[in-house]
Amino acid sequence: MGPQVIEIKDLYKSFGNNHVLNGFNLTLMEGENLVVMGKSGSGKSVMIKCLVGLVKPDSGTVKILGKEINELDQKPLDELRSDIGFLFQGSALYDSMTVRENLEFPMRRHKERLGVVNDTEPLVREALESVGLAKAIDLMPVELSGGMKRRVALARTLILKPKVILYDEPTSGLDPITSKEIIELMRSIQKKYGTSSLIITHDVDCARVISERMILLVDGINYAEGSFEELSRATDPKIEAFFKK
Repeated sequence: MGPQVIEIKDLYKSFGNNHVLNGFNLTLMEGENLVVMGKSGSGKSVMIKCLVGLVKPDSGTVKILGKEINELDQKPLDELRSDIGFLFQGSALYDSMTVRENLEFPMRRHKERLGVVNDTEPLVREALESVGLAKAIDLMPVELSGGMKRRVALARTLILKPKVILYDEPTSGLDPITSKEIIELMRSIQKKYGTSSLIITHDVDCARVISERMILLVDGINYAEGSFEELSRATDPKIEAFFKK
């Protein structure tokens, strides 16, 4: 496994009297699949927002690809964000655009970096082929199932060739069979593109299949860390609570 691509140290964030993060730590290594599990309201989404500079922590440091997020001006922060892919919970496709236009949209600002002068078609088709949806290129989002929307959103993430992908509840709202397909797709993408993945989930099945390492977020800290097997055998009630069906 390669060097660190993300390092979070002693992250604190409160909203009034609500202490959400209380000294949270995390490292993601190059090429790794790291799962962070936490109950609703445990601070998972706040942690992700701190990670990409959307929320400023009260204290602590966040480094991505060796750069301290909170020290960057807007332009270098935007450049760094182009190395980070996001798969949001609700897929977040633009309803008024075709699948093709949804994939072309993030490329507009990054054509130079991607070496694209005029024709975006090859990159769009390659990304859609990676998620098994080349035939859907001219469909509208309303014509897609929930699983297909998630696949298109993943293709849109891949099109910028990110070094790190952040998955926010990638299987939420999907039926078990579609969830399994999305998880397998995430694994194949990691193998094909060599991405480093941080997966935020409360889906135990997703964590079991995808994780190489897990962090359990409890009371605003990384309460426990280890492989799925190690953590699922733990006798600590706070850890056991994650694995009870």
